Amino acid sequence: MKKPHIAVDLSAHTPMMAQYLGFKAEHPDKLVFYRMGDFYELFFEDAERAARLLDITLTTRGKSAGHPIPMAGVPFHSVEQYLARLMRLGETVVIVEQIGNPATTSKGPVERKIMRVVTPGTVTDASLLDARRDRPLAACVIDGHRAGVAWLNFASGRFTLTEVATREVETLLERIEPAEWLIADDDNAASRPAYALPPRLLQPWHFDPESARRALLKQLDVASLDVFGVADMPTAVCAAGALIAYANTTQTTPLAHVTALYVEDHHRALQLDNATRRSLEITATLSGEASPTLLSILDTCRTAAGSRLLRVWLTQPLRDPYEAIARHDATAALMAQLQVTRDAALLFKRCSDVERIATRIALKSARPRDLSGLRDTLDLLPSFRHLIASFETPMLVNIHATLDVNPQWHDLISSSIMAEPATNLRDGGVIADGFDAELDELRSIDRDCGSFLLDLERRERERTGINTLKVEYNRVHGFYIEVTHAHSRKVPGDYRRRQTLKNAERYITQELKAFEDKALSAQDRALAREKCLFEQLIDTLAAAVPALQQAAAALAQLDVLSTLSQRAEALNLVRPQFSETPGLAIEAGRHLVVEQQVDHFIPNDVALDSERRLLIVTGPNMGGKSTYMRQTAVIALLAYCGVFVPAQCAVLGPLDAIFTRIGASDDLAGGRSTFMVEMTEAAFILNRATEKSLVLIDEIGRGTSTFDGLALAWAIAHRLAEHNRALTLFATHYFELTALPSEIDGCANIHFDAVEHKEGIVFLHSVAEGPASQSYGLQVARLAGVPRETLKQARHFLARLEKMGVRDSRQGDLFAPRMMPTHDAPLLADTETGAALYKTELYKAVDAIDPDALTPREALDQIYALKKILQ
Repeated sequence: MKKPHIAVDLSAHTPMMAQYLGFKAEHPDKLVFYRMGDFYELFFEDAERAARLLDITLTTRGKSAGHPIPMAGVPFHSVEQYLARLMRLGETVVIVEQIGNPATTSKGPVERKIMRVVTPGTVTDASLLDARRDRPLAACVIDGHRAGVAWLNFASGRFTLTEVATREVETLLERIEPAEWLIADDDNAASRPAYALPPRLLQPWHFDPESARRALLKQLDVASLDVFGVADMPTAVCAAGALIAYANTTQTTPLAHVTALYVEDHHRALQLDNATRRSLEITATLSGEASPTLLSILDTCRTAAGSRLLRVWLTQPLRDPYEAIARHDATAALMAQLQVTRDAALLFKRCSDVERIATRIALKSARPRDLSGLRDTLDLLPSFRHLIASFETPMLVNIHATLDVNPQWHDLISSSIMAEPATNLRDGGVIADGFDAELDELRSIDRDCGSFLLDLERRERERTGINTLKVEYNRVHGFYIEVTHAHSRKVPGDYRRRQTLKNAERYITQELKAFEDKALSAQDRALAREKCLFEQLIDTLAAAVPALQQAAAALAQLDVLSTLSQRAEALNLVRPQFSETPGLAIEAGRHLVVEQQVDHFIPNDVALDSERRLLIVTGPNMGGKSTYMRQTAVIALLAYCGVFVPAQCAVLGPLDAIFTRIGASDDLAGGRSTFMVEMTEAAFILNRATEKSLVLIDEIGRGTSTFDGLALAWAIAHRLAEHNRALTLFATHYFELTALPSEIDGCANIHFDAVEHKEGIVFLHSVAEGPASQSYGLQVARLAGVPRETLKQARHFLARLEKMGVRDSRQGDLFAPRMMPTHDAPLLADTETGAALYKTELYKAVDAIDPDALTPREALDQIYALKKILQ
């Protein structure tokens, strides 16, 4: 089907299609929702695309410029659910509203206007947002080895920027999880950061330094950006300027809720790379599920804003322990008075999302129920303040002060908005009775119409003496007084004939005409008056937005602190302690997530310090090594997030980062094998870890040959201990590495053991000093369901390897001095004798015999065959 190009002469099309194509020309890459009566219609390519994405009917109606018009539509009253689906798909929608009145438009199409551009990163409607998660709009500028990144949480107005090394951009994007991100459309596509969502490409001039500076100065209403501390961040300023300019193009009103620029200093946060975030399952499991995770275990917040803030705390641990200590102080204070948290929980259940309501007020998109919810929440603030008035910890004192919002805003909304307003302003029933005299009169006319007509009929009967006189109404002729022909001589002179019937005449008087004019327009005028009053109210409330944003932040903090105190009590968490001495000491540590999934969890201790920097962790598969390492990292993470930890006691020294190399899978899209992914993550750690870093390495070197993997594991362990000097847990099945304590100062062995019972195995899940005796690989394989014949073959081959000296019963040390006389010496003893044994015919014959499967006769035959070989 041939489709008209946007650039064609619009005169060839009908006036309505010319109007539509004019809007489409402004936004050729977006879906245009064009309002027609009770529907939003889409045409041409947009209709075909929307039909696929939304599973709606595609049809053809009429022609324009001689071609059929494909079209699809959605009802205007349910458009939000369709927009929500499109936002999840990353689409952008242009909303074209009908602002003219079809009844008064005599020529040409009804006047229409673009009212908003809805993009995934700029939505504020409650129905389009995830209530318990922020998805900001971000922008990125790459300048050689440095990158500037800015992001705007549109739903709260928080505008942040930072500069990082180019190699760190992907980690930053993974942490802030933008719903939409912007980057210059230049030829250097290979330099763009890899992120789950494709970027929105803008022309490079959008990122021009001078344009960016002007856009920010205008938005923030300041004379210089230096007040925000961005003088030495030119690349980040370019990103922020492009972002704010783009955001403004999506709105028809100024971004009044964006009033400040926050600089994120990455030196203030504990560094977590993408692999670590995934391995520790902070907000998502390894398979991408929302639970069970740290967040899902801890998040019982009563408000959506509380859940959003807790997510931020868990994904941005603080490097400065004093900030974490402030949170610990507040949590401990609330734990001492848990009844306060229970009373607060009851209040929180009645709270609305003030943060997002304030944004909608600033953008003039608030709805009636937003204001009623805000009113009810403001009414609760004195109760919250009363609950925490006696606390003296700094965070709770600050929250108490911030919740002291001027009561005039509550009084204004209470006097102006009905107790239960209509959902939509267009339906009326929003403005409270008694707030506006004109609106009250219009409502009275509409409400009291019947009583007025009865009163008029009574008065006219008395005045004329016509007992059968009627005052009535119909849609064609409006209000009228009906008199039968029998009483026509009694009709007063001020009656004016409106209609003649077979048996009666219908009249109207000046009084009835005046009432008719009022009554017929009263409802429309009342709706118009309500709209006007509501808009005036929103304009007035705009002055309250800063105070509302601060109160919303305080409520979210109080909800999180109350939740953490209750979870600490329920989950048996303790307050961690901080020390200036490097290292960490954990007594009876547990894994917060794993212990919720098992009947009985065995706690374990861990001790790392300057004299014990590297722990070689050995033991059987499924013995608990990975859980042990992860729980150590999780305890450190929680402590620096300001959260109590799952342990009997925990003391932590200074930390600047947590790195993990646990588990591996290939990266097919990136063209990287499992081993390549493993080595890339290892290289990342070796190039960044410091003596204040906590490093977890789990079974590195598995993806290549045994000797290559062993050599790499040995070298990586040496570098971490001697060069990086990081606090390291190094789990391995290369038992040769248990010799490292004899080579490296500050290295020690710990292990997890198991006990064989009959044909099974019992894992002890308890850590002990020293190396493990064996790995129990065959026993674990049996538990996994490997066929018996396969296990039998494995045992035979294992015995053969042990005879050849590749492995003895004690899992010997490949790095013993006798095997490494020089740096160039081979790691293993010469195995030529064993190889020769492989090739002998006798050995092959004996190896092929299965004694358990032979009959006596077959056994005798085998003996003769062996004797023949010897002869």
